[in-house]
Amino acid sequence: MKAWLHLLNELETPFCRLWSHRSSQRRYLSRSFAVISRLGDGVFWYMLMAAMVVFDGLDGMLATAHMIITGGLSFGFYKALKGTTRRERPCNYALDINAIVAPLDRYSFPSGHTLHAVAFTYIALHYYPQLAWLLIPLTLLIALSRVILGLHYPSDVIFATIIGFGLGYSSILILG
Repeated sequence: MKAWLHLLNELETPFCRLWSHRSSQRRYLSRSFAVISRLGDGVFWYMLMAAMVVFDGLDGMLATAHMIITGGLSFGFYKALKGTTRRERPCNYALDINAIVAPLDRYSFPSGHTLHAVAFTYIALHYYPQLAWLLIPLTLLIALSRVILGLHYPSDVIFATIIGFGLGYSSILILG
């Protein structure tokens, strides 16, 4: 493991351990965040894109196409970064940290849920700023859910947020 990742793991594992312990004791909390995380798997974003097309026609198709293109590029970037860093998830690094839901893959850096939520929110708000009341809190909850569920370190989510903003912003400069 890379030295900087080992250091981050050692610094962040106690925080992850605390959240894992708290959420496992409060089933309502873990269940709520499991649902939020599931929405971040893509379910919510696909529904949003479909709604944009249904309710806004051609303009909705343009926004949806923008999100799909950026999502595809983001996915490729995220997978390459994950494969390069190979940071073990907190639940794999420290066996006393329980993953409340099954991880989609082995590695944690960066959080794909957070990266895509931030990028999609940035793009959607470019076209539909009136959705900020819904998208900003949902994106924050998706990011928080990844740590609470024992799947990511806080730095996975922080860096994913920065990357998601960068990808969303860049895509608007290029496509938007």
